[in-house]
Amino acid sequence: MQRTMMLHICCAPDGSVPIPDLLSEGWKVTGFFYGSNIHPQDEYIRRLEAVRTLAAHCGISCVIGHYEPDEWLAGVKGLEAEPEGGMRCRKCFTLQLEACAHEAVKAGCEYMCTTLTISPHKNADLINALGQEIASSHGLNWETRIWRKKDGFLRSVRASRELGLYRQNYCGCVFSKNQGKA
Repeated sequence: MQRTMMLHICCAPDGSVPIPDLLSEGWKVTGFFYGSNIHPQDEYIRRLEAVRTLAAHCGISCVIGHYEPDEWLAGVKGLEAEPEGGMRCRKCFTLQLEACAHEAVKAGCEYMCTTLTISPHKNADLINALGQEIASSHGLNWETRIWRKKDGFLRSVRASRELGLYRQNYCGCVFSKNQGKA
């Protein structure tokens, strides 16, 4: 029987390697795009369209989370001055992975994973630890991956170019935009 996975997709470029790799391994993958952290709204729309393009290209379905930037801002309240990679990012990862876990349970998936670990700017060990904890608390299995290994990030740059995917220059939130951090 095929293993089922809800794959949290932070953006299309970061999903361009994990989705085909998982499919080639025999996983039944459903994507989940969370974008409440993405500011401004026109940036969210560009990223959403790129995720839809990637999902269609790869032949997977993709659940689109509700766009609720005010809720996200409330979730990180008090952490606005944190540096990139600090406690605000940890909280953001948690919000994204919690939303993914809820969708995974609703869809009847057994596993969940994220594309976040393809970025050389993100703490893959932290993301996998949070994912394991969140998945377990929802009765799911966490698939630990560090997608940037084996030239994953470079492969994503090439795949994005080949597929004509929009490639952003900051992580997504208003704070990373102001700091110019991917």
